[in-house]
Amino acid sequence: MLVVMARIKERIGVVGTGRMGANMARRLKDCGVTVAAVFDARARVARRLAAELGGGCEAPRKLARVTALSDIVLTVVSDDAAMEGIFARNGDSLLCGADGRLFINCATVSAEVHQRVELRVTGVGASVLEACMASSIPQARDGSLYLMCGGTQAAYQRARPLLRLLGKTVRHIGGTGDAARLKLIVNMIMIANTAALAEGLALSEAAGLDLTMAREVFAETGAASRVLVTDGEDMQRREHDCYFSAEHAAKDVGLAVRMARKARLKLPVAVAAQRQYERMKRAGLGDLDKSGVSELTFCGRSKGLPR
Repeated sequence: MLVVMARIKERIGVVGTGRMGANMARRLKDCGVTVAAVFDARARVARRLAAELGGGCEAPRKLARVTALSDIVLTVVSDDAAMEGIFARNGDSLLCGADGRLFINCATVSAEVHQRVELRVTGVGASVLEACMASSIPQARDGSLYLMCGGTQAAYQRARPLLRLLGKTVRHIGGTGDAARLKLIVNMIMIANTAALAEGLALSEAAGLDLTMAREVFAETGAASRVLVTDGEDMQRREHDCYFSAEHAAKDVGLAVRMARKARLKLPVAVAAQRQYERMKRAGLGDLDKSGVSELTFCGRSKGLPR
């Protein structure tokens, strides 16, 4: 893991310390950045991370305290409702005492929520940038994320030195909401590719073909894809350790389908992929990696699972 020592003097807070947020905090700590506060709805998780990071890092019980301790706050929360909650207009919120702060929102949520949050944040004298991540847990830890940013140029320029410690590519996409829209499209394509790969491998096995050989052929032909590299062997071996959960896959492709409907577009492939991942959730497989969709397609694996 390449560690670049930073000259960033601003104090950093991290809200949402799941697999992605925690590894981003660890990466920043390794780079010499002051991680002053970490917060999670699961307080015990945040306390463990704060103890691990050391250096006076706190795990406050209140969001307002995160804002008070930080100059820049990174947020990595689960969905639209969680994002609305941490930026609530009333009660405990990151907006309390936020004048001059910069919020960098990294979660995959709808463009509309990013836009509503921007109005709230600028209304209290702070600034905001969306920095959508097209990568996974190992990249968060080693600083090689692909980050798509949306917001003002001023917010982007302030955030860029910090984001360059987290990402190998940091790209300004456009205004607030634009990065979120593109991220959803990226994930929609990835998720549909994953479902298609599962079907291709299942059909190969049913046809009596060697799956390792089939994957090698896929890689050298028009069947090649990034998910073939990340998920193909896992599907074959039934190893579905979670890097991008089936539950998140269902959420993200669902948001993309909703966006398409607003644009009066029909996306039957995306809808079919959404149905597969919703079926995984109903089967209690939502915590598996997205590669677990293969459990629905291979002969003999899906017996007893809900349709």
